[in-house]
Amino acid sequence: MSFFKENEYASYHIQDGILYIVYKSGVTIDLPAALRIVEDRLKLQEGLSYKVLCDIRGLYAVDKSARDYLAIEGSVLVIVVAYVVEPTISKALSAFYLRISNPPIPSRVFFDIEAAKLFLLTK
Repeated sequence: MSFFKENEYASYHIQDGILYIVYKSGVTIDLPAALRIVEDRLKLQEGLSYKVLCDIRGLYAVDKSARDYLAIEGSVLVIVVAYVVEPTISKALSAFYLRISNPPIPSRVFFDIEAAKLFLLTK
């Protein structure tokens, strides 16, 4: 099993039972990008479910069709997800996104990677 993958949108690696997805700085995610992101993630996972730490601090934008896809189909083989965002992004805005996207898995927003890891390790 490979433990690392990268494309033009993100890098993915598995460590200590957590799948880390780090989005590249300045990228905009549309539906074709979201399809590629999920396809690459599923290839890396090889049919196994993981807890996911998703570092979205570098993202520039995600359009509605991509958000909708990632919230539902993007949750396949994901147990729980912790999003790491920039402190300049308000927690209220991030919580609003999670409410309107209504992902089928437990999801929480963090400003700190260590807090996100701790959350995932206790789930």
